[in-house]
Amino acid sequence: MSSPVLLAPAGSQEALSAALKNGADAVYFGAGKRNMRASAAVNFTPDDIARVAEQCHEAGAEAWLALNTTLYDEELSEVETLCLVAEKAGVDAVIAADPAAVLRARDHGLSVHMSVQSNVCNMDSIRFWAKYADAMVLARELRLEQVQEICRRVREENVTGPSGKQVAIEVFAHGALCMAVSGRCYLSLGLDDHSANRGECYQPCRRAYKVTDLKNGRELELQNPYIFSPNDLCTINILDRLIAAGVSIFKIEGRGRGADYVAAVTSVYREAIDAGSNVSEEQKEEWITRLKRVFNRGFWDGGYYLGLPSDGACSGENQATEQKVFVGQITNWFNKHNAAQCKVQAEPLHEGDTIIVTGATTGAERFIVTGLRADGEPSEIAEKGSDATFVSPVRLRENDKVYIVR
Repeated sequence: MSSPVLLAPAGSQEALSAALKNGADAVYFGAGKRNMRASAAVNFTPDDIARVAEQCHEAGAEAWLALNTTLYDEELSEVETLCLVAEKAGVDAVIAADPAAVLRARDHGLSVHMSVQSNVCNMDSIRFWAKYADAMVLARELRLEQVQEICRRVREENVTGPSGKQVAIEVFAHGALCMAVSGRCYLSLGLDDHSANRGECYQPCRRAYKVTDLKNGRELELQNPYIFSPNDLCTINILDRLIAAGVSIFKIEGRGRGADYVAAVTSVYREAIDAGSNVSEEQKEEWITRLKRVFNRGFWDGGYYLGLPSDGACSGENQATEQKVFVGQITNWFNKHNAAQCKVQAEPLHEGDTIIVTGATTGAERFIVTGLRADGEPSEIAEKGSDATFVSPVRLRENDKVYIVR
């Protein structure tokens, strides 16, 4: 069995570099507004598509463009243009759910991957979409046994896509889960007039709620006020079983999260995939500890795959065990000494601090501060307003942002 593909998110240039540096086999990204993260804050522009594809290819990875929203007639010309740009840029696949996007991608000779919004749950759906798509994301509600059976039958029947290759089966491996069936939710549309299926979700499920008796006004006490907000999916403990089931692609959710999240989660799942089945419980615990450092809403171990109920997130907010605190920006790099200079703009920097440095090319690098100097003199602390210099194990760049980890 060939090694599964690790698919990482890129909602920014920093996250893209972080994904590629930490072992992603493929990166998915959005450009413009026809994807499930339509906010400009977590999107590239159509003009960026060629550059993103080139950067992925130079790193030996594939570039997959998300075009997975519900589409209206007046938007189809925009989709047509995006597909044309993707074709010219050499984008490796388009992730789609609406048949309009599927057909236009195929018209341009682009490989299509059916999004989770397609709600693929059975072999008839696999056979139907195989006329148009080379890969399919299975619905997140399926049990492990159902995933295994679908993978077995795809192999047994040798179901092939337009490329002539056997269709690839993709599943979610890690990250935020939606309360709705395969993400097809109307809660945001009903409450805030912004459709989740159009990439505009206001995430009302992540808010706390009270239950009130309308007759007497009494509020019922809830064990968890975040009644619509499930824990984040984590499959580290069953990844070997999903691989053995025949899953071809493992997707990390998180285009709305930072480069440090992408770096940490991608590196952990890269190690887990490469390790295969020969993994100790101690190693799994170490991986989970690293995953808990970055943004999460608590973990649902195994998710729907194991059929275990979720207790719901203990909060709709971040439960990370570590916090990033901004220090300043890199102003210079001294190649001869493998050292960086940072203008300390906020928090002071100490010898021995663990820091994360993020940047468009740097991605997200984590290391311990050594060889600290403040305004050119050896020091245990660089106060706000000073120029701090420290040794770095990796090349840093001007305007990279420096954060203390706490």
